[in-house]
Amino acid sequence: MLDLQKKLTINEIFYSIQGESYLAGLPCVFIRLTGCHQRCTYCDSEFAFYEGQKKSIAQILESIKEYPCRNVLVTGGEPLLQDNATLLMSALLQEGYHVAVETGGNRSLEKVPKEVVKVMDLKTPSSGECERNNYNNLNFILPQDEIKFVVQNSDDIDWAIETVQKYQLEQKAHVSISPTKHELLPTMAEKILESGLKIRQQVQLHKLIWPGVEHGV
Repeated sequence: MLDLQKKLTINEIFYSIQGESYLAGLPCVFIRLTGCHQRCTYCDSEFAFYEGQKKSIAQILESIKEYPCRNVLVTGGEPLLQDNATLLMSALLQEGYHVAVETGGNRSLEKVPKEVVKVMDLKTPSSGECERNNYNNLNFILPQDEIKFVVQNSDDIDWAIETVQKYQLEQKAHVSISPTKHELLPTMAEKILESGLKIRQQVQLHKLIWPGVEHGV
């Protein structure tokens, strides 16, 4: 029996279009948890570092019932910083939701329910957090999951492709490269095509639909 009175600090809950990962384009309910221990140079959700309110899992489940959607993404910040995050995921699964989690890849994935789609970053050099990548997490990655690289320049793209080759990531899960600015798209396409690897080129779809909007997209 899950304890639905356990609480998490929630930054925001909203209904939108999934902007990244191979799930991009799907309607989704987003549950953004407060807190992050990393400070990536390209972070676009710094408002989630500290802002938030305590809510029980029961309250969270009740609040998302209003949305006509069964897809849920648990995100942050870094959602796995909060001990009850995996309990929330289990509760969502129990309610019949299709659940995904976005994580920076530094915190262990070991306790994430196997039914949850894990979208895990491997931080690139320009992020300032590359040295903190937890490669042990590759042991918990399943074929349904995704390993994502966010890139800011051509060197980041090269590093991402080399890392995919080194760890044979395309044989483990979906792999994507996502740019911080759309000017990188032609360079990304050329390098991905040259590599011959099964890598998805991403855009940040939500930023194309709602440019300049931070919250609730």
